[in-house]
Amino acid sequence: MLEDSEFGPRTAEIGNWVGKAIYTSRASLNEITHRSEFNNPGIYFLKSAPKSDAFSERIYIGEAEQIGVRIRQHLAEKKRDFEELIFFISKDELLTKTQIKYLESRLIDLAHAAKSAEIENNNRPKIPTLHEADISDMEYFLNNVKLILPLMNFRFLIPMTVRSTAAANQVPIGNKIFHIKSNHYSAQMYESKEGFIVTKGSQAKFEMAQRVNETYKILKRKLIETGILVLDGTDYRFVEDTIFSSPSAAANIVLGRQTPGPLNWLDADKKSFKQLTDEGLI
Repeated sequence: MLEDSEFGPRTAEIGNWVGKAIYTSRASLNEITHRSEFNNPGIYFLKSAPKSDAFSERIYIGEAEQIGVRIRQHLAEKKRDFEELIFFISKDELLTKTQIKYLESRLIDLAHAAKSAEIENNNRPKIPTLHEADISDMEYFLNNVKLILPLMNFRFLIPMTVRSTAAANQVPIGNKIFHIKSNHYSAQMYESKEGFIVTKGSQAKFEMAQRVNETYKILKRKLIETGILVLDGTDYRFVEDTIFSSPSAAANIVLGRQTPGPLNWLDADKKSFKQLTDEGLI
């Protein structure tokens, strides 16, 4: 449940969950400093403008036994500027220091693994030891944090690559494989619940055509800066199974030009993704 105000702070809760999220912009920070939750223990996220235009957000992840005190320290030290803040606390039983340290460590690892934003946390704290029941509780807390963050437009945990225990470069059973229509580049793609996945080992053209939409040029830079695309000879190679929002986005990165993706991804029978969609076969 979201309690929304058009310009001021917002809160978010989920069903019977003991957790609670409070969001505010930097400009509206004074409106929440009187709230008792502001001085509770918990985890917090600071969003600022990224240094690279390949990203849409820069994130700092922190924990504190008194969030309000820590935020005031950030403001006084002027070492960490931010435009937006969201923090999570427990509504009843207060989170212990070890529990919030656990959440911080897990979230920093997940944020780096997602490769979706600039993450200010260079150090990765070790996960502290917790009892099995506490770990279960904190993982449930963490899952709800992951649900709420995108609702507040904090999208840094949405992954760009597929994290799987399956063997590398192994397409899940039952997923139709498509190959890029090209005499120069080899790439394969399949559709999954995460999106359209270009598999590890696929190639991508070194240069992007001048007339390609700027959105795709920015995406290409992001893939390079996060190490998902690496130079391999005169072109690039995907080193991870990479998630795209559409067949066109995937094809544009692979071919380096503006192209109708549904027509350029072909199955083993040379039928295009569009043809199979039109025929209701996928």
